[in-house]
Formats: sequence, C-alpha cells, structure tokens
Amino acid sequence: MLHPHYRRRRKALAAAILAWTLAASGLAAAREPASVYVEDLTSPELQARIVKGATTVLVPIGGLEQSGPHIALGKHNVRARLLAGRIAQSLGNTLVAPVVAYVPEGSITPPSGHMRFAGTVSVPESAFEAVLEATARSFCRHGIREVFFLGDHGGYQKNEEKAAVRVNRIGDCRVHALLGYYEATQTSYVAELKRRGHGDAEIGLHAGLADTSLSLALDPALVRTELLTAGAKAGKGGGVSGDPTRATAALGQLGVERIVAESVAAIRAQLAKDATENPSRKP
Repeated sequence: MLHPHYRRRRKALAAAILAWTLAASGLAAAREPASVYVEDLTSPELQARIVKGATTVLVPIGGLEQSGPHIALGKHNVRARLLAGRIAQSLGNTLVAPVVAYVPEGSITPPSGHMRFAGTVSVPESAFEAVLEATARSFCRHGIREVFFLGDHGGYQKNEEKAAVRVNRIGDCRVHALLGYYEATQTSYVAELKRRGHGDAEIGLHAGLADTSLSLALDPALVRTELLTAGAKAGKGGGVSGDPTRATAALGQLGVERIVAESVAAIRAQLAKDATENPSRKP
C-alpha cells in the first residue's frame, strides 16, 4: 500500500497531466483555422481540410465597373466574396477561392457600356474563360472534387458555362456555373421588393434601389449615402438604371437571404446528383 504522501503526489501529478492535456487540446482547437477562405490558410492547413472532407470550392467572380456616383467600383468583388463566404458556411465542408476580379466589360477601344466611365476594367472573354478553367483545374489537381463559379454580374454568365463545359470534358473533377446565384437577384429578390411596394423603375437594373440596397446590406462602406439623390438624377447617361434614393440595408438583407438560401439549395442538389451519377465523387 502506498504511503498517503505518495498517493497525494500521484493524484496531484495525474491532475496536472489532465490539466495540461485539456489546455493543449484547447490550444490546438484555438489554432484550428476557422476561415472558409483559401487565401487565409497555409498549404498544409488547406490539405488537411481537403483530407477531412472539404472537397467543394466556390469561385466568386466580381468585376471592376462603374455604378454611378454613389457605389464604389469594387462592389461586385466585395459582394461576391462575402456572399460566397456565407454560402460556404451554410454548406459546411466548403471553401472559397479568391475573387476573380477582372472580367469582360465590353469594348475598350472604342469604349462601350461601362467602359465609358473611369475605373471600369475589361478583359477579353477568352482570357476570362481561360482564368476560370485554370483556376478550377488547379483546385482539382489538389483533391477538390466539385467547383462552383458564382458570378455577381450578369454579363459573363455564359462565359462561366463555357469554361465549366471545357473543364468537364477533361474530367479532372466536376465544375458548375451556378447561374442561380445571379438569377436570385433578378427574380425572387425583385419579387420581394415589389411586394413591399417598389416598382420596376425604382428597383432598376444597375445601381438602382435593388443594387444599392444589396451593397448596403453587405458592406455599407461601398455606398455614398449622401449621393443617393445624385445617383437617381444621374440616369442612364450617368451610369444608373433605377432610383437608389430609398435604398436601405434592410431591403438589401432580403436579397442576401435569397441569394444564400437559393445558392445553398442549388449546390446541395447538384452535389447529390453528382454523387448519384458518380459514387466515387461522393462528398
């Protein structure tokens, strides 16, 4: 039988070991990267995520274009990144690639469309599609099984589809142009605004009530609220389609909720379909 003194020492040692183990476990948990954004991770951290089942990557696509006198040039880049992050968090086991910021915006010479305004940057469609293809194939090379393009701008949706088709022909993994991400801003979001008494002329197609409200909801710094009236007066000649005067973050949140919910549902449906068609790719 151990002397009481040694029993006390053994209990104290066991307690110390337990405390150290718990502390080490807590430290490891604290160091576990929580971000869904690939660019926040180290290469080993990313590889560990993939091994643990994070085999889906979202590629947010933005653009640098004018949006009248009241919205910052980088609105699409900011919105695409934030929305992709929320979608990834809702899905689980999903990562977000850096934003593809340079996109087709029309002719540079002579300038057309948004290129008539300072700050807009346009790249050839072929270059844009090549970037999307290479991005998807790069992720596939390292163990990603499903890639989804999330385009925040309507003008290049067809280019996303073309790039996805070409990668899928190679068969490295499955690539999808998630058209529902953008369609939500033009359908269910607009319908919700109309139910609240806003008409088409006010909602607009570019830098109007819908566009401005969505920007306010995601990052208020994107919008110069003191210039909303100036935006309304600018009209199409000033790069605005719609009336942003009554734009609010609360109205924009309606759009955020629909974009996230509809994108999550569409991605889950596609993942389930792919798993059925090819069990080896089951997420």
